[in-house]
Amino acid sequence: MPNSRTRARRGAGSGAGAAGRDELVSRSLQSAEHCMRAQDFGTAYAHYLLVLSLAPELKDDVKETFQYTLFRWAEELDALNRTQDLLGCYEQALELFPDDEVICNSMGEHLFRMGFRDEAAGYFHKAVKLNPDFSDAKENFYRVANWLVERWHFIMLNDTKRNTIYNAAIQKAVCLGSKSVLDIGAGTGILSMFAKKAGAHSVYACELSKTMYELACDVVAANQMEAGIKLLHMKSLDVEIPKHIPERVSLVVTETVDAGLFGEGIVESLIHAWEHLLLQPKTGGENGNCEKFGKVIPASAVIFGMAVECAQIRRHHRVGVKDIAGICLPTNVKFQSPAYSSVDNEETIEPYTTEKMSRVPGGYLALTECFEIMTVDFNNLEELKGLATKKPGKIGVPVIKEGLLDAIVVWFVLQLDDEHSLSTSPSEETCWEQAVYPVHDLADYWIKPEDHVMMEVSCQDCYLRIQGVSVFSSEHKMDVGKSFAKNKDLLSLGNEAELCSALANLQTSKPDAMEQTCVLESTEIALLNNIPYHEGFKMAMRKVLSSLTPEKSCQAMETHCQDSDMSCESGQNNSEQSASEPFYVLDVSEGFSLLPVIAGTLGQVKPYSSVEKDQHRITLDLISEANHFPKETLEFWLRHVEDESAVLQRPKSDKLWSIIILDVIEPSGLIQQEIMEKAAISRCLLQSGGKIFPQYVLMFGLLVESQTLVEESSVQGTARTLGLNIAPFINQFQVPIRVFLDLPSLPCTPLSEPVELLRLDLMTPYLNTSNSEVKVHICKSGQVTAIPFWYHMYLDDEIRLDTSSEVSHWKQAAVVLDTPVQVEVGEVLVLNVQHHKSNVSITVKR
Repeated sequence: MPNSRTRARRGAGSGAGAAGRDELVSRSLQSAEHCMRAQDFGTAYAHYLLVLSLAPELKDDVKETFQYTLFRWAEELDALNRTQDLLGCYEQALELFPDDEVICNSMGEHLFRMGFRDEAAGYFHKAVKLNPDFSDAKENFYRVANWLVERWHFIMLNDTKRNTIYNAAIQKAVCLGSKSVLDIGAGTGILSMFAKKAGAHSVYACELSKTMYELACDVVAANQMEAGIKLLHMKSLDVEIPKHIPERVSLVVTETVDAGLFGEGIVESLIHAWEHLLLQPKTGGENGNCEKFGKVIPASAVIFGMAVECAQIRRHHRVGVKDIAGICLPTNVKFQSPAYSSVDNEETIEPYTTEKMSRVPGGYLALTECFEIMTVDFNNLEELKGLATKKPGKIGVPVIKEGLLDAIVVWFVLQLDDEHSLSTSPSEETCWEQAVYPVHDLADYWIKPEDHVMMEVSCQDCYLRIQGVSVFSSEHKMDVGKSFAKNKDLLSLGNEAELCSALANLQTSKPDAMEQTCVLESTEIALLNNIPYHEGFKMAMRKVLSSLTPEKSCQAMETHCQDSDMSCESGQNNSEQSASEPFYVLDVSEGFSLLPVIAGTLGQVKPYSSVEKDQHRITLDLISEANHFPKETLEFWLRHVEDESAVLQRPKSDKLWSIIILDVIEPSGLIQQEIMEKAAISRCLLQSGGKIFPQYVLMFGLLVESQTLVEESSVQGTARTLGLNIAPFINQFQVPIRVFLDLPSLPCTPLSEPVELLRLDLMTPYLNTSNSEVKVHICKSGQVTAIPFWYHMYLDDEIRLDTSSEVSHWKQAAVVLDTPVQVEVGEVLVLNVQHHKSNVSITVKR
């Protein structure tokens, strides 16, 4: 506990009043110290507030102790869910210490845990401004900045073609008389400024995000347009006339479109705009000034699609293996990715994922020609209203190449007006990604020319939905087995024999078997498909358990393990093991993990899983049952732990863990937060000869030149934004590390060979250094703009997992340099590598 012994100073006043105040301050300080010793932090905090209100000159003397009291009291309030009291305490503290970066950062952490990301980022940002070397605040700000100002803002603002075409369309509309403009979803305000520069008399802009609204205010002011653009911090659906804007406008401009066109709510917002905020549209026979009529930019859109084979999409959305390190996946367990879209699903889930198809690792194969899915006229209110209620339309597309049907890829052409358009096609160099609808539930995914891919298209919940994907086979009138589950209404087209065939194909499990659908994140599905990962863990666990087992038992276990490799009924031998005390294995991996079940095949083992979701527990139970494990083999550790943060504990008071499995690397490519603290705790909980997996991790990197990474990390000057000054303001939210990269397909030029940057030893955490220098030899001349990095995870000295391999479920990350460094062949560059919590910073030294 910080030293809290502080003597009250005598104030400038004199007489009985000053003496009484000093006496009260002294007594309050003594009471605060007494309460702290008794760990009554709430009362101690109240005493310190009194002291500081009576004697503000003591702020410097009691600051450290006041902070400690505040943080301990806040922990208690948080545990009691007294949110308002907690926030009130921080507000009081910041009134007393408005420039204290530690209090600002702590306030931000509480707000972030509560889900208030905008507000949290404000406090993290302030803490970094107050102390640029404050590592905790920097790491917090970098993490939250990705949510507040999403990375596509930088890519979009750097897209000169997109900016030029939008500017031209807006300029044309204003010149034709559309002089009053509303910008819906203003972001940085760039479209509003285009309208003002074009000569619009009145420009209004609404932006819901507090961070983006404040950013737009700064940008508009820096471009001397604050008098001509009225910014509104609100949803367009809440804008009222004359409360917020004086009258209906003649032009709405918006770019609230995502990869699936409708996902950012453009339909809903334009319906509201036409009904409440826009002038009536011009009809075909009317002439006159455009200022009397309403219009929208973009005017319309055409949505296109294409069926593709793509191993990368398949690996992340379909479990393609039946046996994982000797564990059979039963037919009554079905895995789905969140992008799966069910007709009967009542939840509104975004029914697609997104990919930059031109950069997808391994590429893709077009199995059909591109086809038109639908058109939408944003200037037609009735059409917009009818989208959500329109019955699903059926589309059939001929197959032109044989291959595996993995997904329907979707893009669109945005027609801004009759002259200007933008395409988000995979063949275009654009700031947009494409929408990807993974295909599920086919009995056979192999298709060939003369087959037809069938699908249903709708706009339920104002999302573009592609459902009921099936295949008409060239060999039969219709292969009902491929589409029965999704197209029951089409069965009438088939004959009785086809119906019997379909019913036979549907018999995938015993009638009395429990069916379980388990929804996994795409990275979790990719992990299940990562066979080397599971085989590596199985081999490493076997080696550890063998080393801990007496020779006779070891031989029995080896025999058992060989049997388990050849049969999915490996668990039957568990009952034949000796009744001796089992080995305890704890898996604290994030998300769904099959490793505890695999551990259960390795002899007399009591594995513990840390999965949190009930559906994951049910799934693991069903997999265990299908592999004939006794029901009590697998335990779910969080059921035994009252506080989830205390998950690293002993399984019994007198027993220690034989193996503890830690999740060291996030799927994004970053090191997990506080992993070394977890390793230090784990080390104390191992039995003699026990191991932490992985035992150590090596971080590798190389120097590259990549304009792509530069443009995805910060706005480049004013030329890209057509002379508007935006870069300095949005670049405040740039982060030095880009995550979720696919290094094999990243557009870049390597300027060095890979080098080891960092070693994290989990078995001996005290040997790790947080700061090191690494020499890198330049093998190609160029400009170093970034340092991509990845990891080799050593389960032991022989078994290694590579997070950059093509079967890895992990992505890679990269440090992007603020300023490029020119290098020549033969030079040596020195990198300073610092590791703090999960944050790795790399700076270049000459």
